[in-house]
Amino acid sequence: MPAGTKRSAPFRICTLACAFLAALFMTEGVVCAETYPTQPIKIIVPFPAGGLNDTVARLLAPYIEQSLGKPVIIDNRAGASGSIGTKAVVGAPPDGHTLLMVASSHTIAPATNNNLPYDTERDLSAIAMVSKNPLMFVVGKDTPAKTLPEFIALAKAAPGKFNYATVGPASQSHLVTELLEQRAGIRMQHIPYRGGAPALTSLLTGETQFAVLSPQVSLPQIEVRALKAVAVGSLTRDPQFPDVATVAEAGFPGFEAIQWVGLLAPAGTPREIIDQLNFEINRAIREPDLIAKFAQQGMTPAGGNPAAFQKTIESEVKLWIDIAQKANIKTP
Repeated sequence: MPAGTKRSAPFRICTLACAFLAALFMTEGVVCAETYPTQPIKIIVPFPAGGLNDTVARLLAPYIEQSLGKPVIIDNRAGASGSIGTKAVVGAPPDGHTLLMVASSHTIAPATNNNLPYDTERDLSAIAMVSKNPLMFVVGKDTPAKTLPEFIALAKAAPGKFNYATVGPASQSHLVTELLEQRAGIRMQHIPYRGGAPALTSLLTGETQFAVLSPQVSLPQIEVRALKAVAVGSLTRDPQFPDVATVAEAGFPGFEAIQWVGLLAPAGTPREIIDQLNFEINRAIREPDLIAKFAQQGMTPAGGNPAAFQKTIESEVKLWIDIAQKANIKTP
């Protein structure tokens, strides 16, 4: 429009209307973040009460309640190896009021089960990794090895002679041990059990000679020398086991085997809500009393941003799919 030309009344009204709508849409996300949450927050745990992710959810909940001013309800929906509870969150409104607390087994499911009723990466959005701990590589007290290289040498000298215990077929302990076998060029006999307690018992009785277990299960027996820790799965040495080398130090660079617990939301949850929950979790896990409660469970705080957690999920899914395919591991 040439300089000096007067705009018509309809033109000015239209301009004002457009400006108003633009301002409305620009502030919509801010208003959403400022008013969230508007109702109690439900954290679905897709396994029975008492498990690792259930414990973390219940430890974290009071801190989120206090900071957000709304009740946090823990809802255990067990069944189908976690897929029932996970599917419930995938189908929930993406408004931040229904969340999912998962453990690292979450990334193994798509590698061993082709019939999942959801897509692990596309149907869920990462919020934050809450806690983590290294998996322990242990041998029975009568096994003549004090380090992982020593045990690998024994296994190479007698292919198929040694039995390894897992907490179940297609479990994290199964795939991590399979990864070690592939990297080390050894072959052992897999003996699956129904959980950590019977797997531990098999090591104590000598029925099996090797296992990859959580500190929650193995630490008491390591402390009384009923088991020997030959390596830890973290990339750096664990402060609880400063004299135990990492698997990476034992000759396998980049080898990491950790057990983590994290919080997810349905895909499509507004970024403002994801970021707010991430902020609150990172703040909570810096509280000294929560750190102490985690330590009692053999865990340490994790934290970090949503993108880093999402990257971990994606990289682990890719790794376990590759391992499972090479070893032909499938959910029973």
